[in-house]
Amino acid sequence: MNHAMTANNPSDLPMVSDRLSRKAMRHVSERLIEALLFAAAAVSVLTTVGIVYVLVSESVQFFQQVSIVDFLTDTQWTPLFDDAHFGIMVLISGTLVSSLVALVVAIPMGTIIAIYLSEFAHGNVREIAKPILELLGGIPTIVFGYFALLIVTPMLQKLIPSLPGFSLLSAGLVMGIMIVPYIASLSEDAMRAVPMSLREGSYALGSTRLHTALHVVVPAAFSGLAASYILAISRAVGETMILAVAAGMQPNLTWNPMEPAATITSFIVQVALGDLPHGSIGYQTIFAAGLTLILITLMFNILGQWLRRRYRENY
Repeated sequence: MNHAMTANNPSDLPMVSDRLSRKAMRHVSERLIEALLFAAAAVSVLTTVGIVYVLVSESVQFFQQVSIVDFLTDTQWTPLFDDAHFGIMVLISGTLVSSLVALVVAIPMGTIIAIYLSEFAHGNVREIAKPILELLGGIPTIVFGYFALLIVTPMLQKLIPSLPGFSLLSAGLVMGIMIVPYIASLSEDAMRAVPMSLREGSYALGSTRLHTALHVVVPAAFSGLAASYILAISRAVGETMILAVAAGMQPNLTWNPMEPAATITSFIVQVALGDLPHGSIGYQTIFAAGLTLILITLMFNILGQWLRRRYRENY
């Protein structure tokens, strides 16, 4: 009888083991970390959605007053003048020309540096060179802008006497130098990720290190190279301060890099620093220009993805 009473005593019921308790706590902590990671990812997505919403909503009001046909076909951009014109092609031409000059400099130089660091440089050289190269990418862009205006432009004027004090050529060259670390660092990481067995197979067939780098490593790492090139294009199209300082900010429809011109980003800076009232047509132009810039960047990203898929099919 005493034994039955002891068995029915709640205080004598088996307790939850420490092992099950730790397992429950681990489950809760994993759920918490998963929720934090999801929140971090959601913040970036919601930020992008919010930016697009603001640009689209303000641009809709802009296009209620300005014909989209005139916006795309007019050859003048004078939204702040009494005789207002809203030809975005003026800003697009400056953006594309400066970006093209920058990419002509950055893509070959960055790829060559990446090949050297990945395939030819000694380990000690790589450990020293890569941090220095990445430090170049941390210099404020306003410094690059004054470097272009005060150093690069006078040097170019000695070679091209007719070059004006402000030009897309000077700004584009310095912008290309600024982009080099992005391409070199990402491309070097992609090449280092290529399995060593591919290199050894190429060496076994009698290939040199240079032939292996160009015909084996680079094609195998093309996915990473394409990502670095897309990042470089986006960085060039979205650059602001170098162009605002060294390109002149003159709304000039030109495809000649030796002339001054305005870009989409430099115009946004110019208007954002003014005293235009909120809701005015001049104020809304910055949203229409920003939406155009996002569409251009999206187009380049889609083109890069298409090229990468086609390249993978060929190899």
